[in-house]
Amino acid sequence: RFGPAPVQERLSCMARNNSIYVVANIGDKKLCDSSDPDCPRDGRYQYNTDVVFDPQGKLLARYHKYNLFVGESQFNYPKEPEAVTFETPFGKFGIFTCFDILFYEPAVVLVGKMQVDTVLFPTAWMNVLPFLTAVEFHSAWAMGMHVNVLAANTHNTRMAMTGSGIYAPAGARAYSYNMTTEDGHLLIAELDAHPRLSPASPLAVSWNSYALSVERFSQNDHEFTGIIFHDPFTFTELTKPGGNVTLCQKDLCCHLSYRMAEKRDDEVYVLGAFDGLHVIEGQYYLQV
Repeated sequence: RFGPAPVQERLSCMARNNSIYVVANIGDKKLCDSSDPDCPRDGRYQYNTDVVFDPQGKLLARYHKYNLFVGESQFNYPKEPEAVTFETPFGKFGIFTCFDILFYEPAVVLVGKMQVDTVLFPTAWMNVLPFLTAVEFHSAWAMGMHVNVLAANTHNTRMAMTGSGIYAPAGARAYSYNMTTEDGHLLIAELDAHPRLSPASPLAVSWNSYALSVERFSQNDHEFTGIIFHDPFTFTELTKPGGNVTLCQKDLCCHLSYRMAEKRDDEVYVLGAFDGLHVIEGQYYLQV
């Protein structure tokens, strides 16, 4: 049906010979002609693509990445975002790729409207401190969305691409973060097939209600602006060994209770907040 494709044949056989589901990120091309006004000059669309094979080796699902990152100029955008799901004996799965996780479509749609239990997440995630680090970000997404996330990151320490994990709503079940070698790592963990129904799963939090219920601490007079990842954060320095601080930028307020075990003279600690549109290497709204 799809023509001879050695990569797909090998993936299919891996799934069938081992009676497992196999997910992989590959390139996909779709031919087009002049009847399509958007058809590229070389007569084909090229997509950043995830494929899923079932334990019989059949192609079960295919997803074309919708939110392309800067530098993916070899790929085309699909005309519409795809919400791709498939059923298994152990829950309903959804799939999307890398940069997609920062956007409403398809990531939030899969959870909120399609009610998936587990998200499959192939990625080439470049860790950017302090808030775009793979393990923390992907684990937090699983917690906030109340689903399992299986994140498989490519491993390229030169580009700070590392950090794969198996994440549940209650926290990380297994993860690997290795910046010293190029060795890969196999992760195995047991997950609830339907985490929303599990008695062990934490109750979903109404963050709006929680935020409105928190009393503000005193604000520090010594606020200043600093740049992190090209964004102007509002900062306040934590000069005392402990205390309670509230810091706001626009509609975002952060409340911190802290105590320092020790503080060296060459260390500086700050609380920072940013509420705005990030415009470097793509556009997405951040509240950090």
